[in-house]
Amino acid sequence: MEEHILVALEGPVQIIRINRPDKKNAITRAMYATMSEALASGDADASVRAHVFLGVPGAFSAGNDLTDFMAMAVGGEGGEEVWGFLEALAGATKPIISGVDGIAVGIGTTLNLHCDLTFATPRTKFHTPFTDLGLVPEAGSSLLVPHILGRQKAFAMLALGDPFSAEDALQAGLIYAVVEEGELEAEVMKAAKLVASKPPEALRIARDLMLGDRSALLARIRTEAEHFRDRLRSEEARAALMAFMSRKKG
Repeated sequence: MEEHILVALEGPVQIIRINRPDKKNAITRAMYATMSEALASGDADASVRAHVFLGVPGAFSAGNDLTDFMAMAVGGEGGEEVWGFLEALAGATKPIISGVDGIAVGIGTTLNLHCDLTFATPRTKFHTPFTDLGLVPEAGSSLLVPHILGRQKAFAMLALGDPFSAEDALQAGLIYAVVEEGELEAEVMKAAKLVASKPPEALRIARDLMLGDRSALLARIRTEAEHFRDRLRSEEARAALMAFMSRKKG
């Protein structure tokens, strides 16, 4: 199993922890594949009642590993592990709860759109700088964010790349609660265990009713993926990614 994704069971709760602190939890294709496998196995295991996503102190995720993405841009690879994870996330049959502390860039933000409850700390910043990198929104965010925020705030988040503070995200309905750093994981696990204690079939039906037909969401994820792949092969995106990586090295 990919060493940077830690999967553990705590009673009926499956914990999926992104654990690559030296890279601020930037996610590689191998990490995406491991998270997909964890979601699938947890959904298939009757003893698992809820999934939890966590990061490390100060970093939920800095987004996609840009070295991986540069290789995709140069080699023209499709990155099926990425798109497979996004579909697994959108199609998960059991409740998903997340705890976000600090950096939440790109997928570090959009992953939470698929969570039933998200807790964040006051120092968290939700940031989706897709267009700055010559890319486009992913994870169904072009469908979900306008629905939650309205068109203009969605444009600010997804097109302008404006960061949202934890308090902004709470007021906008993007997350459930803001809690102090030292309380984050305890609050997440408390909520997850409460969810796990509910009658599972009734909870499944209630969740499905709220989510509605997910075919449009899955279709949007696939459409975004097609554009994302095309953009990765574009000169515009290559130049933006190389400039960004040069700034990081500088």
